[in-house]
Amino acid sequence: MAQFLGLGLTHYPLLMVADDRMADLLRWTLADPDIPDKEKDPSNWPELMRWEWGEDGGATAAAEHRQELLDGLRRCRNALDDFQPDVVVVWGDDQYENFREEVVPPFCILAYGESEVEPFAVINERGMPNVWGMPSDMTFTLRGDEDRARQLASDLIEDGFDIAYSYRKRKGAHFPHAIANTQVFLDYANAGRDFPYRILPITVNCYGEHAIVRRGGIARFADINDERLDPVGPSPARCFALGAAVARALEKTDAKIALVASSSWSHAFLNDKDWHLRPDTTADELLYDAFVRSDWTYWNSISSRKVVDAGQHEILNWFCLAGAMNELGMELSWSTLAVTDIFNSNKCFAIFEPGSVDIG
Repeated sequence: MAQFLGLGLTHYPLLMVADDRMADLLRWTLADPDIPDKEKDPSNWPELMRWEWGEDGGATAAAEHRQELLDGLRRCRNALDDFQPDVVVVWGDDQYENFREEVVPPFCILAYGESEVEPFAVINERGMPNVWGMPSDMTFTLRGDEDRARQLASDLIEDGFDIAYSYRKRKGAHFPHAIANTQVFLDYANAGRDFPYRILPITVNCYGEHAIVRRGGIARFADINDERLDPVGPSPARCFALGAAVARALEKTDAKIALVASSSWSHAFLNDKDWHLRPDTTADELLYDAFVRSDWTYWNSISSRKVVDAGQHEILNWFCLAGAMNELGMELSWSTLAVTDIFNSNKCFAIFEPGSVDIG
């Protein structure tokens, strides 16, 4: 019988840059001419946002935010090392990386062997050096689990869950950074180069209606006023169901399996109603309150529209994890929500273990 560990963490790319650059996305947003001046004026910002921005454009607050994130990642890595998994299954979004106009699957198992990954691809595109001072073209090896991935795809299909699968990355594409950053951040001291565990990625089309039209990323308001939306992504409930189906399939094995949700929660650049200036903390805190209570009935009541309106697109990865934890009867042993206004997204960390309840 399989043994399981559940983890939730962030893949926040700006954790890879120095403190004085961590608020660069907000700086870029403040230069958008279609955002009203009164919204850009710090005197009109919420108290937390003003405090974080401070007198140094967020550099001091960035150091504190970094430490909070590294503390959460360290706890997740310690739990992983204590568990010693045979494979780490990661739900992560593909952000206009492997999947583009040719095909956008709701879910896809990446049945890859070894992949050479460029971990700094995202920050390189914005001209930002990495905090480790490593060459910008550094690569590392991400070790997949092709045989187990193939079997998982078969098991899901036989269970009535029509899953897509892929044997190789699109030529010229960057490896999905939600997956790559999971390896980097769980091996932060080494920028992912010495991660000892195999990773079995499952991509989720979290960006849905914005997957192609916004290229899975940030956009100026002038560009989105007349945008032609894409079809919606999988619903939160369907992601929850996928997590449960993956758990059922893997439960039949004798492996030690870590199940990981990799993403932050609401993102400022997706939160249209607040002018892309800050995440929707109210929506995140409501969902987090239900999360720590394992109130999956509430989670399954959340609509796709509500997720998109809050800029919580990437939280669909966490719905997959929640579905698996519910299916397996796993209990939350520790969690925290790192809240911010100027560093783009609120970040949640979580550890689920069998028969353990201590979330203080």
